[in-house]
Amino acid sequence: MKNEYALVVLPGDGIGIEVCREALKVLDAVQELTGARFRREEIECGGHYYAEHGVEWPDGSFEKCRAADAILLGAVGHEVNGVPVFTEPGRPYPTPQLAGYAQVIGNRLALDLYANVRPVKLYPGVPHKVHGRSIQVWSPGLVDYVVIRENTEDAYTGVTKELGASEGGPGRETPIRITEHCTKRIVRFAFELAQKRSIVRGRRPKVTCVEKSNIIGAHRYFRDLFQEVGAGEFPDVERDTAYFDAFCMWQVRNPEWFDVVVAPNLVGDVISDLGSATQGGMGVAAGGNIGDDHAMFEPIHGSAPKHAGQDKANPIATVVALRMLLEWLGRRESDDRLVAAGDQVEEAVARVLKEGTFVTYDLAAEGKAVSCSACGDAIVASLTRAASRTSR
Repeated sequence: MKNEYALVVLPGDGIGIEVCREALKVLDAVQELTGARFRREEIECGGHYYAEHGVEWPDGSFEKCRAADAILLGAVGHEVNGVPVFTEPGRPYPTPQLAGYAQVIGNRLALDLYANVRPVKLYPGVPHKVHGRSIQVWSPGLVDYVVIRENTEDAYTGVTKELGASEGGPGRETPIRITEHCTKRIVRFAFELAQKRSIVRGRRPKVTCVEKSNIIGAHRYFRDLFQEVGAGEFPDVERDTAYFDAFCMWQVRNPEWFDVVVAPNLVGDVISDLGSATQGGMGVAAGGNIGDDHAMFEPIHGSAPKHAGQDKANPIATVVALRMLLEWLGRRESDDRLVAAGDQVEEAVARVLKEGTFVTYDLAAEGKAVSCSACGDAIVASLTRAASRTSR
C-alpha cells in the first residue's frame, strides 16, 4: 500500500473538461475520508490543443501517462465552425486521424490496455427514453452485466491499405486482425472476472462470446479460442455464444440472461454502447481500459461540442469511471481504503439517482434538471453524509 498515488488527468475536449472537474471533486472528498493521497497532474490535450499547437498534447505527456499509477480521461473530439478537427498527414501521424487519437487509441496501444471493461448496470430510479418519452422498461437487477472488449486489434489496428486498379480499386481495405495471444488473454480476463462476480452474486459464473463467426473467419478463430480456453482452464464457468446481430436484440429484450460478455474489438464497441441504452444512456455509462501494468478510465460518451461550456452535461459516467479506478488501483496495490472508497462512491451515485432531485437534463423530468456542477456537488454531499453517519 502506498502513501501517495500519481494520477494523470486528461480532460480533453468539450464536456470532458466539465465532467472531469466534477469527478475530481469526488476524489477530493475521497482523500479527506480515507487519508489516501493523490498527486494529480492535469494535461491539456485533444482536438482543441491540436488546433492551436499542431500536436495533441505537450512533449513528455505520454511518458507521464506511462509513469502514472492510473489515468482518468474525459473525452476528446473538437470542432471548428462545426467541422471536426483531424490531424494533418505527418503532423504528428502519417495519415489523418480525428484529433484525440493519441489519448484514446494511442494510449490503449502503447500501454497495452488490452481489456476494455464496460459495466452495464441499471441503478434504481433511472428512466429510459423511448420516442422522446421517459419510461421504465427494465427493473434494477435485470440489467447487470459486463462487456469485456478486446482493445488492441480486430478492425482497430489503424492499418488501412489503398487498393490499386489491379485489386479492384480505387478503394481502401482495412483488415480484421485476430491473434491467438490477444484473444486468449482477453478470454481469460473475462472468465476470471466471471468467477469473481459469482462470489458476490451467489450464482454460477457465465461468459457469453459474441462475434460474427458465421461470416467472418477471423471471428470464428476468436470463438474457437474462447471454447478452447473455457473448456481447458475454466470448466466451472458456463459458456455461451451468440452472433453479433442476434445479441443486439437479446441484450435489449432479455438483459438478465447475461453475466460477462466477451467480444472482438468492433463488436464489443457496438454492444457496449447499445447496452448503455438499457442503463439510462451514455451519461451514466463508464469504462476502463486495463492492461497488466497500466489502466485508464473514462466515460464512454463523446465530447459533445454542442453542450460544451454550458455546465449541463451529466458527470455521473465520469464519477463511475473514478469509482472503477479506485477499485482497480486498490486491488492492485492491496489498499483496502481505495476499494472501500470505490464502493462508497458507487453508493453515493446510486442514492442521487434514486432520489432524482439532482440529476441532469438527460435523466430529469421536464423542467427539473440541475447543472453538471450541482449534480457533482450532490454526489459529494451524499458521500460525505454517509461517511459521517458511519463514523459515529
